Amino acid sequence: MDAKMTTAWTSRHLDKLDLQAASRTPLVTGIDRTGLAAGNIYWDMWPVQDADGRPARIMGREFWMALTAPDRQAPSLRHFEAKIRLLERLADGWADRGPVLPSFTVPYEREWAGSCTTDGQYVTLYFTAAGTSRRPGGYQQALYEAHGKIGPDGLPQSWSPPRPSLRSITTDYMPADAHEGEAGKIKAFRDPAWFRDPADGAEYLIFTASLANSVSEYNGAVGIAKKQADSWQLLPPLIHADGLNNELERAHVVFHAGRYYAFWATQRRTFAPGLRQAPNGLYGMVSDTLFGEYRPLNDSGLVIGNPDSEPFQTYSWFVTADLEVSSFIDFWGLQGRPVPADPAEANGHFGGVPAPLLQLVIDGDRCILADPPFV
Repeated sequence: MDAKMTTAWTSRHLDKLDLQAASRTPLVTGIDRTGLAAGNIYWDMWPVQDADGRPARIMGREFWMALTAPDRQAPSLRHFEAKIRLLERLADGWADRGPVLPSFTVPYEREWAGSCTTDGQYVTLYFTAAGTSRRPGGYQQALYEAHGKIGPDGLPQSWSPPRPSLRSITTDYMPADAHEGEAGKIKAFRDPAWFRDPADGAEYLIFTASLANSVSEYNGAVGIAKKQADSWQLLPPLIHADGLNNELERAHVVFHAGRYYAFWATQRRTFAPGLRQAPNGLYGMVSDTLFGEYRPLNDSGLVIGNPDSEPFQTYSWFVTADLEVSSFIDFWGLQGRPVPADPAEANGHFGGVPAPLLQLVIDGDRCILADPPFV
């Protein structure tokens, strides 16, 4: 396979950002915890998807997954206790169906975001193994997977022990092996998102990465690995933001109307200094082939941004092949104020629940919220 050169997302693209014309997330006016487990907070969601990237229907049911943690009344602590739980999408909301994976003896400490696919009989979970079991609280990251079966009630069961998807990385990527770190500044090797290319049926993992050999500490990238017979082969990144942004989070690809749409979430604070007019939001690029070259959606790359009055209200957007967009309610009700430094005060504004699903409309290189915006 002859992959093209990695596409750069640059400040020249961001110069075309039109904040007046950009789609903005609907204002969050409340929190709905109906059907969710008491004492838990929720973030980073993804569907159990079919081969085309749509939420799968299993025994007439639709399942999603989300990161969860006990509510410690300090939102930042959730990242150090994160586990994946299964959610069922109902007509009137969500229902928590419990932990996805049983307890295994594993070398990592916690579970961060990923993806899940099913053929209706078997199910595969790809996720981020974070930290190490030997030394709690680190920022180490690796791509892992586990395989299960669909039970008679539609729920996944009989999981295999999780194992690494990749045992080594190439010189295109920085390892995410640091124990110490700070949110927004750590390096990435996480968020594996499974994708099947309809052009030839090949399977890929798209993931959040950091570009090696960078001249900037702002070196976020969209990584890709191709499925081989019994392993994954790392390929050069699809997209990088060298000199622009440190984190292209929850990176994934959607095939729509004959084109390939790469999406990611990022935050104002992870842009390089002088470029932080860009909001927390869903960003993306489009290509006529999987391996590019990619063009920024809406000229700048911004697809949906949080409103100026509530710049932190939602985050971690994920787009399905149906163009449905999930996210979670982050810090809301601040009316333009910064997130409080005091954990207890910040907790009073933290949502920690799924946000209402949104709907996108795509026309070539243009991508905006539907009208009305809700699914």
